[in-house]
Amino acid sequence: MEKKQEKATFIFQKKNYKYMFIGLAIITLGFILMAGGGSDNPNVFSDKIFSFRRIRLAPALVLIGFAVEVYAILLNPNKGK
Repeated sequence: MEKKQEKATFIFQKKNYKYMFIGLAIITLGFILMAGGGSDNPNVFSDKIFSFRRIRLAPALVLIGFAVEVYAILLNPNKGK
């Protein structure tokens, strides 16, 4: 009975992890841009919460970051070889 030694292979390669970290950075940037805009006094309303940055830009960055994450997971780095 001979046992074959199989080489351990990882599901993701270096290219996958690179895209995952890029996607994570984009998501983090989106959440950072979404933060803030509130008022120090709860009795005073602040219009800063409805800025373009918080309503359009930040959620778009988060969605783009999630799309990059999905691409990173589905990417086959051995396809071109």
